Amino acid sequence: MAATERSTALITGATSGIGRSIARILAERGYDLALHYHTARAAADEIGRRACDLGVRAVAIAADLRRDEDIARLLAEVTRELGRLDVLINNAGLYSAAPIAKVSPTLWDDLLAVNLRAPFFLVQGAVPYLRMHGQGVVINIASDGGRSARPGFPVSAPYAASKAGVIMLTRILALQLAPDIRVNAVAPGVIATPTDAMSATAREKYTARTPLHRLGEPIDVAEVVAFLVSDRARFITGQTVAVDGGLVVD
Repeated sequence: MAATERSTALITGATSGIGRSIARILAERGYDLALHYHTARAAADEIGRRACDLGVRAVAIAADLRRDEDIARLLAEVTRELGRLDVLINNAGLYSAAPIAKVSPTLWDDLLAVNLRAPFFLVQGAVPYLRMHGQGVVINIASDGGRSARPGFPVSAPYAASKAGVIMLTRILALQLAPDIRVNAVAPGVIATPTDAMSATAREKYTARTPLHRLGEPIDVAEVVAFLVSDRARFITGQTVAVDGGLVVD
C-alpha cells in the first residue's frame, strides 16, 4: 500500500507490545489507524494522540473479539470513522503456557476464539472493504509456538494449536483471496517488552538459546509487518516470516 494514498490500517490488540509498535511505525509512514482495544481505553487514546501528532487520523475502538457482534461492529466503525480499510493486522492474542492437566475448557475456548476464530471472521467481514481500493493486505501474527513443538519457550497445547492454525489459515486465505488481497503471517519468537514480567533468569536463558544472542523487541516485528503491508512486498503472499533471531530453524 502506498502511504501517500492515506491507506487505513486496522490493528487489533494495538495498545501494548507488538501492536503498539506496529501502530507507531505505520503512523510514521502515513497510514490512518483504527486502534482496536479490549479494555485498555487510556492506552488506545494515548497511541491515537501520538499518531495524530504525526499528521494522520486515528480512532480507538473497543471490541471483545470473542463476540461475533463486536467483530461486526468493529469493522463497521472503522469504515464509518475513517472511510476505508486497506490493511488488516490480526495482532490481538492470548498466551498460555499451562500444562495439559491445567487446561480448562474455558482456557481452550478463549485461546482458540481470540487467536484463531476472530482473525478468520475479521478477514471474512473485511474482504469487501479490502477490495475497494487496489490490493488489500492482511497480516496475521502467528508465533514460533505454532511452527514447532519445541519453540524454545513454554507454550500450552491450545496456544500452540491456535497459532499453528493461524499459519495454515494464512495459506488458505492467501490462495482464496488472491489476486486482489495479499495475506501473510509473521511468527515472533521471544519478544521482550518494557512492561513484561520476565525474570532476569528467564531473559538469560532465552538469550542463550537464541542464535543471535539477544531477545527480540516489538520494533523487530513491527518493521517486518511494515514491509509486508507495503508495495515492496507486492509479490509476496501466503508466507510466514519468522522474527525470532534463529530460535526455530526449519
